[in-house]
Amino acid sequence: MAGGMPLSFCGNNKVPSAYSVDNGVLNNGCFVDALNLVPHVFLLFITFPILFIGWGSQSSKVQIHHNTWLHFPGHNMRWILTFLLLFVHVCEFAEGIVSNTIMSTNHLHLFMPAFMGFIAATTSVVYYHNIETSNFPKLLLVLFIYWVLAFITKSIKLWKFAEFGIRFKYLRFCITALLVILYGLLMAVEINVIRVRKYVFFTSPQKVKPPEDLQDLGVRFLQPFVNLLSKATYWWMNPLIIGAHKRPIELKKIGKLPIAMRALTNYLRLKDAYEDQRTGEDPDRAPSIWRSMYKAFGRPILLSSTFRYLADLLGFAGPLCIYGIVRNLEVENNVTSANKNMENYFGVYFMHTTELLENSSVLAVLLFLALVLQRTFLQASYYVTIETGINLRGALLAMIYNKILRLSTSNMSMGEMTLGEINNLVAIETNQLMWFLFLCPNLWAMPVQIVMGVILLYNFLSWSALVGASVIVLLAPVQYLIATRLAETQKSTL
Repeated sequence: MAGGMPLSFCGNNKVPSAYSVDNGVLNNGCFVDALNLVPHVFLLFITFPILFIGWGSQSSKVQIHHNTWLHFPGHNMRWILTFLLLFVHVCEFAEGIVSNTIMSTNHLHLFMPAFMGFIAATTSVVYYHNIETSNFPKLLLVLFIYWVLAFITKSIKLWKFAEFGIRFKYLRFCITALLVILYGLLMAVEINVIRVRKYVFFTSPQKVKPPEDLQDLGVRFLQPFVNLLSKATYWWMNPLIIGAHKRPIELKKIGKLPIAMRALTNYLRLKDAYEDQRTGEDPDRAPSIWRSMYKAFGRPILLSSTFRYLADLLGFAGPLCIYGIVRNLEVENNVTSANKNMENYFGVYFMHTTELLENSSVLAVLLFLALVLQRTFLQASYYVTIETGINLRGALLAMIYNKILRLSTSNMSMGEMTLGEINNLVAIETNQLMWFLFLCPNLWAMPVQIVMGVILLYNFLSWSALVGASVIVLLAPVQYLIATRLAETQKSTL
């Protein structure tokens, strides 16, 4: 530690108030932090023997050729909340470390619970993954108890902060409030699993069979069935990549597609959406293929657009972090007396909400996390868009071929085109529509990038930034004219 100070959980033991419980145990901030260690120690004590000693026996696992086959209710929500929990624990740890360096003595209770909470949150998601793949939900009761204990202990800490006037202007209060919310949401997810699967307090628990795709030995495309982390990092592709590195890939190694990704499935989905317009509220209105495509494939397109928005917004975090780091290196941080934010009751330093972002080391970590998240969201957007475009192309091809096989050549083109020419035109046009879906997120992503870029430049450069914005506005009609001419040329060529 800085200055060779001795390690001490509650600070300097020569200060009586550090260990004083004259006003009650809960009225000592150090002991409240020690109480927050209890849920994390409980989880690690219970789960480690299960994970490293009792787990792994194949007799307790479902005998199926894939080990990732089942998702409990709220699977994605649990992973998202756990990722947020890990990030908040990192912020809590950083706040504790920075606050500890400002004080004259070491206070391990400022960052030790955050470190243990990070380890416990990581263990919880590993534990959950193993339970999920083995379909043994009764062991989730341990996680439910952990979320309840963590929620109670953090709520006590938040209550004591509020009681002594420590509110939103202090970063530690905000972090504690976020942890209370996250633990409460994770507790709600666990209650929902109990309610749906009925594994606790119910006489007849719900029995779940593996998905039909994974009962087929020929299906090796596991993306719809793996956990959220594996989807985000494409970890499930490692066996295929390793196998391709050793020997050329054969069609048998790739296997069959899942049912949801096959052309017949997507054709039936698009056809049902098209037929619903004929029998809907306005049957006299001509059905629209665009509305049918949106109804059948609109959700993944919106999901891809959301990922793209998040990636574009995180793209601005990099320049802002670098700007903050350079500014902090140029200007010395003359920290005033720590007693300014000291509370007599707690006896520790309380950092303001904006003070943590003035630390260069913290900004460097945020820069790394922002870049990782940006690339993750961007790749997820590309993947969802490409998959949706391929599914849409297969559905349209099946729908159009089903139509032209019922019509004569003269009815389709008044005798001017042969059936082969019509088939070629159909294949090319559907391929162009697929590429349109690949690029359509740019239609609403580029304006967001331009607006955010102009706003940030205006804050840094004042009115000079509007010169660049005006150039973009003036060139927009020219770009539209060029794109229109290119479209007309391509259409005539086709």
